Amino acid sequence: MAATLKSLKLVRYRAFCSPSAFGAVRSVSYWNVSSTQHGGQDPPEHISLCHSAKKVKNICSTFSSRRILTTSSAHPGLEFSKTSSSKASTLQLGSPRATGVDEEDVEVFDSFENMRVFLQLRPEYRVHSYNASETSQLLSVSEGELILHKVRVNQNNLQAQVIVDYLCKLSSLPAEQHPVLLGSTSFALLCQLSVKKIQLFDTQDLINVLKAFVILGIPHSHSMLDVYETKCCHQVWEMNMDQLLLVADLWRYLGRKVPRFLNIFSSYLNLHWKDLSLSQLVHLIYVIGENRQVSQDLMQKLESLILKYIDLINLEEVGTICLGFFKSSTNLSEFVMRKIGDLACANIQHLSSRSLVNIVKMFRFTHVDHINFMKQIGEIAPQRIPSLGVQGVMHLTLYCSALRFLNEGVMNAVAASLPPRVAHCRSKDVAKILWSFGTLNYKPPNAEEFYSSLISEIHRKMPEFNQYPEHLPTCLLGLAFLEYFPVELIDFALSPGFVRLAQERTKFDLLKELYTLDGTVGIECPDYRGNRLSTHLQQEGSELLWYLAEKDMNSKPEFLETVFLLETMLGGPQYVKHHMILPHTRSSDLEVQLDVNLKPLPFNREATPAENVAKLRLEHVGVSLTDDLMNKLLKGKARGHFQGKTESEPGQQPMELENKAAVPLGGFLCNVADKSGAMEMAGLCPAACMQTPRMKLAVQFTNRNQYCYGSRDLLGLHNMKRRQLARLGYRVVELSYWEWLPLLKRTRLEKLAFLHEKVFTSAL
Repeated sequence: MAATLKSLKLVRYRAFCSPSAFGAVRSVSYWNVSSTQHGGQDPPEHISLCHSAKKVKNICSTFSSRRILTTSSAHPGLEFSKTSSSKASTLQLGSPRATGVDEEDVEVFDSFENMRVFLQLRPEYRVHSYNASETSQLLSVSEGELILHKVRVNQNNLQAQVIVDYLCKLSSLPAEQHPVLLGSTSFALLCQLSVKKIQLFDTQDLINVLKAFVILGIPHSHSMLDVYETKCCHQVWEMNMDQLLLVADLWRYLGRKVPRFLNIFSSYLNLHWKDLSLSQLVHLIYVIGENRQVSQDLMQKLESLILKYIDLINLEEVGTICLGFFKSSTNLSEFVMRKIGDLACANIQHLSSRSLVNIVKMFRFTHVDHINFMKQIGEIAPQRIPSLGVQGVMHLTLYCSALRFLNEGVMNAVAASLPPRVAHCRSKDVAKILWSFGTLNYKPPNAEEFYSSLISEIHRKMPEFNQYPEHLPTCLLGLAFLEYFPVELIDFALSPGFVRLAQERTKFDLLKELYTLDGTVGIECPDYRGNRLSTHLQQEGSELLWYLAEKDMNSKPEFLETVFLLETMLGGPQYVKHHMILPHTRSSDLEVQLDVNLKPLPFNREATPAENVAKLRLEHVGVSLTDDLMNKLLKGKARGHFQGKTESEPGQQPMELENKAAVPLGGFLCNVADKSGAMEMAGLCPAACMQTPRMKLAVQFTNRNQYCYGSRDLLGLHNMKRRQLARLGYRVVELSYWEWLPLLKRTRLEKLAFLHEKVFTSAL
């Protein structure tokens, strides 16, 4: 069996024309003829039907070229080996359900059949789905040999119906004979003949042959299946809904995506969607989800049918509907999701864990906060988690973090369950679980064991992280939120090689994640001497995040009013600066600086007109600014600093340095231009005039999405930001949404009084 599977993967299309390929041992090579053409994947969607028709001609001519070789074989007799069949595996080649199942191990299960349980719940499903458990009368080995002999002898005279009959009968051979049959030259000839006669097959013939291929486990990459897909495309408008669903289901069982067939099927559905019965609707959504191919317009129509049948749908079917919409990346409306939540809550004790996970996925995708469902998840999930596979545990944990739903019972159950079976986690599972705990800013009671086991697993799965680089920054950020910094992993993630790999091998833009990690390490790991992002990437990340933050905040009227009121209270825009003190934390702040007397400093040079800069800085220490004083200052020692500027641009104030982009001195991103500007300003006024702020305030304008659901506990990223601001000497002034938003409807005087208290009380 192992040798056969290996041969299926390695042998190429040209083996058909090689006489050496027709020995009994090598004859299995016929079953991967398209592996070089599509790389084992499905053909591109844009291949036309005409192109496929040409392929039929080419395949047939290739088959014809070896007809003489077959008939002149020195051993045209028995094709089945009794010895081989006694040793052959009973698993079917190429079948997606050929997986061992250990009922006691929750990590080992047949995921293919697991998702098809709903098909057993109504007799109507039998009409339009394939049932692998159906049995037929077994064909004996001798009868099979006789059929293959007839194929060799009568190959020029076989009719289409006879070919179909032979294929169906041969699929009834004992399962242990299937690998031997696939290695038979006579069976390869029979398949060639089916391709030549395929235009004579009617719908039922097509269905019967596809069923035979499913039973025999024909490899999904076989080019013969391209021809069969083309025939299915031509046949769509001759089929009824049950037949179309059955054909789609058979292709699913073959493990092959058929985009051309599904495109035409979608066109058919757009005309006949109102005629779908309940079982057809649910089965169709399953097929759509498994193929990840659908038009949004059609899915909206199907959603209206879900509402039509909502009171008749059982919980297993609800799970199937959620999974289908989730896999096809299609939203269900909030109204429908609340209906689904009500159905689940009404009988949640009888909801299978499989359906529970599928429903949870869709709630996460739509971000609908069904409160009763969340409450019941908090009660039932801790009991279910030990019996869930790690992938199910991951989806449940990710649901909690996506909806900001911190339930300690659920999180503790996950943390307790995971360490003994962490080896079953994929890199994706490790990443999402660490991200979820970090996002919710929650350390379980067994935090040391929990985190050490997951960090060790990251080390063991480094080859997998190289294949899926997007998961490593996710892991490390989830850890960083809770102050875990595995230095060797961070050093690797920020290395030029991994950064280049992340940019080349993933469809995700990881710059924001890597920049957040890099900035965090710079503040929280002062002894770190490993790799850091290049200056270019840091600048690019900063600009990107500032663009997003500025656009977001400036679109909020309540934020703009807050800025205006603060400026009014403090004395003008020069006393308040809207910027990102910590760009890598992805949100902006309103910075205010106070002097030793707790009076605001006009530090925002960007908001200060050049002609007023000197006045502001001098007035602040009680110096009266007069024309005489200005002339003295400009003719004194400071003149040398500005001589070139004043001579080239006579009549203009020599304050060019004040127009430079600036960040407050002592701030996180203070650059060289700022420092030089400070030195030149020192020449303009005595040292006593240059005041270092006693206190730097970071005014945080918060919203409910920065807190755990229904609480005032900050999420991981926002808690980490406050932690880092404190490390840099900032004091956070929080304008929380539960205080500030209601106050915006009150009088201007009340709002100013509130802001005054917040700013100046926090400084005490």
